[in-house]
Amino acid sequence: MTANLTRTETRRRARHITGVSYRVELDLRGALESGADTFGTRTTLEFDATTEATWLDFIGPEVRSVTVDGTPAPVDYDGSRIGLIGLGGHHVVVVDAVGRYSRSGEGLHRFVDPADDEVYLYTQYEPADARRVFANFEQPDIKAPFVFEVQAPENWEVLSNRTGTRSGATVTFEPTLPISTYITAVAAGPYHRVDSSWQRGELTVPLAALCRASLAEHFDPDDIFEITKQGLDFYHDAFDFPYPFGKYDQIFVPEYNLGAMENPGLVTFTESYVFRSAATEAQYEQRANTILHEMAHMWFGDLVTMEWWDDLWLKESFADFMGAFTSARATRFSDAWVSFANRRKAWAYLQDQLPTTHPIVADIPDLEAAKLNFDGITYAKGASVLKQLAAYVGEDAFFEASRRYFAEFAYGNTTLADLLTHASAASGRNLDDWASAWLRTTGVSTLSYTGSAVEQTDPRPHRLAIGLYDEDSDGHLVRTGRHEIDITDTTTPVDLPSAALTLLNDDDLTYAKIRFDDRSLETIRTSLGRLVDPLARGLVWSALWNATRDAELDPEIYLDIASRFAGSEPKVGIAGAVAANSQYAVDHYLPESGSAAADWLATCWSRLETADPGSDAQIVWFRAVASASQRSDVRAGQIERVVDGTLPIEGIDLDSEQRWLLLRSLSALGRTTVARLDAELDTDTTSSGRNSYRAAVAAQPTPDAKARAWADVIDSDELSNDAVDATLAGFRAGGRELLSAFDDRYFDVIADLWSTRSIEIARRLVVGLFPQQESTDAADAWLAGHEWAPAALRRLVIEQRDHLARSIRVRRAFNG
Repeated sequence: MTANLTRTETRRRARHITGVSYRVELDLRGALESGADTFGTRTTLEFDATTEATWLDFIGPEVRSVTVDGTPAPVDYDGSRIGLIGLGGHHVVVVDAVGRYSRSGEGLHRFVDPADDEVYLYTQYEPADARRVFANFEQPDIKAPFVFEVQAPENWEVLSNRTGTRSGATVTFEPTLPISTYITAVAAGPYHRVDSSWQRGELTVPLAALCRASLAEHFDPDDIFEITKQGLDFYHDAFDFPYPFGKYDQIFVPEYNLGAMENPGLVTFTESYVFRSAATEAQYEQRANTILHEMAHMWFGDLVTMEWWDDLWLKESFADFMGAFTSARATRFSDAWVSFANRRKAWAYLQDQLPTTHPIVADIPDLEAAKLNFDGITYAKGASVLKQLAAYVGEDAFFEASRRYFAEFAYGNTTLADLLTHASAASGRNLDDWASAWLRTTGVSTLSYTGSAVEQTDPRPHRLAIGLYDEDSDGHLVRTGRHEIDITDTTTPVDLPSAALTLLNDDDLTYAKIRFDDRSLETIRTSLGRLVDPLARGLVWSALWNATRDAELDPEIYLDIASRFAGSEPKVGIAGAVAANSQYAVDHYLPESGSAAADWLATCWSRLETADPGSDAQIVWFRAVASASQRSDVRAGQIERVVDGTLPIEGIDLDSEQRWLLLRSLSALGRTTVARLDAELDTDTTSSGRNSYRAAVAAQPTPDAKARAWADVIDSDELSNDAVDATLAGFRAGGRELLSAFDDRYFDVIADLWSTRSIEIARRLVVGLFPQQESTDAADAWLAGHEWAPAALRRLVIEQRDHLARSIRVRRAFNG
């Protein structure tokens, strides 16, 4: 079985296969049966071939029959490919097969809601899991129209990319426009549905928002529709290409591996965006950004699609950029670039410093490599570079290039060269050098100010703003000067006035880490809370964390600054990021034997007590307390009283998810029993409650609890993706001592796991169970002895090894 697909063989197939169309018939009527495992799938393909032999992609338990031009053909099936021979000319091929429901979020996922025993189905394909549902040519550059016909229980909502017509148990959908296999979609189940519409001139787009029925009380479709309509307004004008895919459904689904997926006409989202617990404005902003990101894909990715996954950035970088850009321009989240600078770019900086970093335009030889390249480079670094490009050529030229690009390549496939041609023509600039410097290189420059020059490591061209900040008459730190310069060399002389804070990359114009001169760092340590501009504060916090990760700033200093100023940070997204980074520093950069865990918990508790009741800040610090209390028992008694109701917190009416957060912490400390957790589960039998219970039980600080958690994920493959995540979260809770017994076992089993589990589950296990040892010797030995291992598996181990090495480096730099 060769489940992988290579760029070379798919390019060869695309040269010989044209004029493709599909009719896909799915029989989902058996999904209601207890333990349902399979479904019927029948695909009729029409295509023209200029080769005598090719193959169809399909992964399922059985191919029942294959007919070619009405004549039965031998079933040549190896588990992932169906061989076709005797071709040449126009053909009609029918494949009758059996597919398997997924529990890993790949293919057609089946979920049974424990709250009401209802069954829900949805598909997720990117990059190449449509073949788990129907036979096809699984590559993005063979676009085709699709007709889906689905048989399902008559009381179910049944959805696909287009509008459907029901006749009894059968729903037949209108043909799609030419699209790639990975963005086709089907969802079915008793979903709760709310409808609306968007109109511009003669164009009316029906809108729908859906979620599981048991989540309906928490669903807020009005806000979802508001953001959706604002996005459609903006893109309609900016792209000058009316939304082409008919309806626009957005469905929030369980056990989802991603944030969302841009299936035209049926966008799927993680149901974590249906807020079951108290949510902050930062969470609403993130959801809005995701809605707008996926909507941008209707043009960047769906209308115009990359030829192969090398140019994945042609859709993901653009969508990530447009998500922030449109949030800032068209919605109430006008400071969306602050969140982008503080959180999205942090992801990019982290990824770009790993040994496995890659250019934005990456070399993707096969599907396994593609699966792992949905990362901080492709998304956030690419978006950062596009922001830089828009500033360089001007927004008018940037959007004019986009309009020309859509007009020429609608319903087709493209490469980098196609985009650069239009960007150069619209701007009047030759962008080849820019592309070479930013799209085809790796790494991130570090900028510093010496008092007379700007210095950079890893030199490349930057358009850079330098902000000068001093106190005003009210004692606030405000910008008193701004200087824009272009730098290309290691050292660029500058003549700047003296200032309390000199902020390189002010306004976040370029992609680079920054360091502070001594005076600026002292100003930050004493006066960060008086810095008025939220983007400037976000950049400062980002720079402090980068310096901490790079072992150039003592993590104790970072924690001191966080303890003093994070509690008063008005931008709740920044406060949440600082709290998370501080906890990471405690867990990874400081010795377990010290007081850091208790000190940070004391800070979090103090901030929780002083936050305004019912405020977003109170939610942030409640979550920080729950996280920090897994490492220290100094507040365990108070947390027990919060859970049992004898220590109420004004402004927080504990909901079930908040209770579970605290119970997991108490469990990790050995301050609650499995019987107590059983009793809590009796009050919350939802899927979220069950996974929270699973995490809390796995967090118990006993060898038996850790052994059971290990067995649940290693010795069995029965757990769903979300259940695996929950088990791993509980397994990792607490200190290192209990987990060291599993270190050798980890390296013994990961190669077998990679070969026997789906890539989604295997990736979770390889990353989530990686041992946090005091040296990299074990990881180094495994890598040296497994040069033959799949490149994607080696990449994950190399990355985890690098994270460990960084932690060790920081600890040794400041703790001896």
